[in-house]
Amino acid sequence: MTTTVLDDDCVIAATMAAMPRIGARRLCGLLVKRRPSEVWEMLDADVRDDDMVRRMADRLAETGIGVTYVGHESYPPALLVDGARPSVLFWRGDPTAVRFRRVGIVGTRSASAAGRYMASHLAFDLAANGVATVSGLARGIDGWAHRGSMLAAQRGASCAPPIAVVASGLDVVYPKENRELWEWVGEHGLLLSESPPGTLPEAYRFPLRNRILAALSEVLVVVESKVAGGSMITVEEAQKRDIAVMAVPGSPRTASSAGTNLLLQQGCAPVVSVDDVLVALGLDHRRAHPHVFDPRKPPTESDARVIAAIGAEALTLDQILVRVGGDIVSTAVALGRLEADGWLAQTAGWWEVLGRLPGERYG
Repeated sequence: MTTTVLDDDCVIAATMAAMPRIGARRLCGLLVKRRPSEVWEMLDADVRDDDMVRRMADRLAETGIGVTYVGHESYPPALLVDGARPSVLFWRGDPTAVRFRRVGIVGTRSASAAGRYMASHLAFDLAANGVATVSGLARGIDGWAHRGSMLAAQRGASCAPPIAVVASGLDVVYPKENRELWEWVGEHGLLLSESPPGTLPEAYRFPLRNRILAALSEVLVVVESKVAGGSMITVEEAQKRDIAVMAVPGSPRTASSAGTNLLLQQGCAPVVSVDDVLVALGLDHRRAHPHVFDPRKPPTESDARVIAAIGAEALTLDQILVRVGGDIVSTAVALGRLEADGWLAQTAGWWEVLGRLPGERYG
């Protein structure tokens, strides 16, 4: 496990992530352009609470939880260009685990014996081939996938580390029966969450967790899934990002395979062994080089002028109109299009560029 040594900016970023009055998207836009200490000073005096910063520092030190944020050199490159990236991430373990090739394995909580076997063996074989398994550490398929990673490590092989993205704070184990697995991943791989320490696993946090899981994956494998549920939400998030989705065929008589069989009918590639996944990784290297890969649709020449007009500031529609010099209808349409494509974020009438400007290098 990497020792967590946090500077003041990391602690302040963690504190702001825990403050309900600061929206996540607004915070993300601010942290791209300014240090957390600078953002902190911009907040109204009645919002800033230096005691809260001290309490957060103590909590992080007690729990051994690390922090990174958009704009920090340790922020995962695979998430840097994602339109829905978290502003702040909490971690335990080794942050360099994200440098390995990565395959997400997800599935139903009520997994069959065959599904549990397939998930664990896939993860075992992936780890042995230097590919990190990404899961949500939930009951069922997720947990069994990382049991396979653990077994591979225990066999003494030189293996890729496991990566888990969870919905609660990293000091709130959920589900309780996965405590040993949770601790093992944090010790030998990487545990990630955008939820501050002490956060309970509230229902709305799981779909948010799934988008991070999808964005970290180069290929997503669904082992067993019903037609609706968390696994299919992760599939949707992966498909939004043009990430290959693969599915393990199952019996048409088994409810837990209804979702995976539907994915196969819709054209997803089947997985019957680890070789199928390794072939898929070999055919798609884009996300293996996140410093130069940006999944967003390139803006048109006119849209790029709108982005350039906003630059590193936050502007209202009226201010943008003055800089662009266009009419209100075409400018408003361009803003909506750029927001949908992940280039801009709008908060309370203020527009900001999300991430780097087009043409700037990532790193």
